[in-house]
This record gives sequence, structure tokens and C-alpha cells, in this order.
Amino acid sequence: MTRFFADKSRISGNLIALDAGDAAHIRSLRLRPSELFVVCDGEGVDHICRLSERGGEPSAEIVETRPARGEPDIHCSVYIALAKGDRLDYAVQKSVELGAYDVFLYPSNRCVSVPGDMRKKTARFQRIALETAKQCGRGRVPEVAALPTFESAIRKAARAGLPLFFYECEEELSLKEALENPEAGKPESPEKPDSPDKPESHEKPDSPDKPESPEKPENPFTISVVTGPEGGFEPHEAGLARSAGMLTVTLGPRVLRCETAPVAALAAIMFQTGNL
Repeated sequence: MTRFFADKSRISGNLIALDAGDAAHIRSLRLRPSELFVVCDGEGVDHICRLSERGGEPSAEIVETRPARGEPDIHCSVYIALAKGDRLDYAVQKSVELGAYDVFLYPSNRCVSVPGDMRKKTARFQRIALETAKQCGRGRVPEVAALPTFESAIRKAARAGLPLFFYECEEELSLKEALENPEAGKPESPEKPDSPDKPESHEKPDSPDKPESPEKPENPFTISVVTGPEGGFEPHEAGLARSAGMLTVTLGPRVLRCETAPVAALAAIMFQTGNL
């Protein structure tokens, strides 16, 4: 069935007021009054509707209401480094299609292309997300947003219950191992030596490149996926991610393109968690 999204404020009783764009789309489809279509409230609820002409304006009459079946039971946020050409179009579209909860774009040192003003681009990516969510039966439209710096992306990603940093130089911790045992890649806390004669110093050395201390996870059942640019991550960027509390993981022995890595990672996560 054809799918549309409408804010809950447009729902009144058993009628949903259609916006001008959706009304024009329905006219172009030449739907008959007996034909059904779906209007989703963007919060995981599908309304099965038929066309109504009450009040002279096209509206949707609700026939049945049910939970949207296209939403995964995990919240997986995808962080994609800026890239040139249509690579970001592909990565955003497929991430939404596979079930990303939201998508964040960020600059990295080895990015080939870093636009000065991301507002127009993010608006376009949001339209891509909307059309993709309609096509694949999502119960909500994921947000697509741009973050100003690599550090801001890492700080935000590190707040997830399972923060994953996909690093091409990582050779030990696989994605499967990280999902099965989230503690596997975390360094052991060193024991403090006993030194009763020496007072403990509370002064912090200056370290301008070191990110803030890891923040408490927003939700222990969330996952963040951070993938890199065309040229890969620089070693100090991986170090910053580790310092922020992220797990550096590998996607295998092959080096994936920047638009392929987030899609491959997300597909594997959805499969491993029973959402694919």
C-alpha cells in the first residue's frame, strides 16, 4: 500500500488532514474511494485509511490502526564522515532503509570534501530519508543532522550503550564479538599502587586534544556506529575515540569504501540482533 507520514496534530477523530503535497500525490495516483493506503504518525503507529472528501478537501478516513512493523527494536545511530559526490546520498538512503534510528554527518581530517554550509545538504538528505522511510515501511522518519567537528561526533556517539568506532587498523575485536560481549574491547582499569607516604595529586595536566571524560550512556540499549572518510581515520582520531570510551572494531580484512562501511555495519547489527 502507498505510504504517507502525517503529524499527530493532523489526526482528529477518525480523519487525518492531508497536506497539499500528499493530497496532490494521491490525486496523481488516481486512488478510488475503496482503495486503502497507509498514513503513519511518525511515532510507530500506522493508520490504514481510505480517501474521504469531507469538507471539500481530500482527507484520510481511518479504517484500522496498528503498530508499524518496519521499526527495529534497537536504536542504532549512524555517524558518517563527509564524502564527495553522491556517496553520502547512498549511505544515508541505505542506512534509513536498514533501520537506522538517526544519521549524523561529521567532518574528519582526511575528508576529501567538507562543504562550508551544510544546511542545504542536510535538508536534501532529510528529504531522502522521508522518501526512503515511505518506500521501506518505516514507522518514523529518522533525523539527518550535521555535526560541526569530529570531536562533537565522538562525544555524542560515546553516550550510546554500545559505542562502536569502525577503524581500518583494528585487527582484534570484530563486530560480532563486540555485539556478543560488549566488555571485550574495553581496557582493564589499572589498579592503583599503595603509596601511603605520598599524597594523591588531584591536578589534571593540560591536554587540549583529549576529549571530555566519557559521559553516562543515554540509554543502555542504544548502539552507535561511527565510520570514516575516503582516506580513513588518522591514528590520533582513533585514540580520541578510545579515550572517549568507544570500542574500536573491525569489519574484516577488506577495506570498505566510505559509503559501504556504514551500510555493511548496520546490516550486520540488524542481522545479529534479529532485526533482519
